[in-house]
Amino acid sequence: MRRLSLTALLSLPLLTLACDDASKGAPASAEPSQAASAAVKGPDDSKDSAEGKPQGTAEAPSGLLAVGADAPKVETVAHDGEPVSLEKLRGRPVVVYFYPKDDTKGCTLEAEQIRDKHEDLSKLGVVLGVSSDSNESHVEFAKKYSLPFKLLPDTDQAIANAFGVPVTRGYAKRVTFIIDKDGKVAKVFPDVAPDGHAEEIYAELKKLAG
Repeated sequence: MRRLSLTALLSLPLLTLACDDASKGAPASAEPSQAASAAVKGPDDSKDSAEGKPQGTAEAPSGLLAVGADAPKVETVAHDGEPVSLEKLRGRPVVVYFYPKDDTKGCTLEAEQIRDKHEDLSKLGVVLGVSSDSNESHVEFAKKYSLPFKLLPDTDQAIANAFGVPVTRGYAKRVTFIIDKDGKVAKVFPDVAPDGHAEEIYAELKKLAG
């Protein structure tokens, strides 16, 4: 039997997988369908993504979008097959919450609590969940837990990058943005704890409603 030298062994690739609560494998790879990725432009319509880089390797902007910043012009197709455009949602507050992975402990807890509060939340704004999962994964996640809000696929992390959300080994950090009816960032939750976050979102939407 051929034996590998220590040098050869050390040269073998090391596979790692990490997420704050993801234990079911890496995010689905980008799909060729229109639902697989989002068209994202910066607030000034400039091309702020790195062209020519392989999908999923674009670097995130330094720092999260700050309060008062224009929301990115995100256009994509949600898990239910309906197109979503942040620009067209102006006139109503929008909650964009990033989470690491479908059907994992913390992400499920967060989604279930938003689901249970959704009747109240929907009276004040629109809720959108975003992760690196594909729409196929989102469909199963939404069906399993009866989620009434739209989930957006971000398999190439274009949406996360547009908002400045850190992505580690394909998983977005748990961050929530609340966008006011004029398309401006009104509130940022940079370090979300899943349990109780739905109530935090509701409280901020109530403030916006006056």
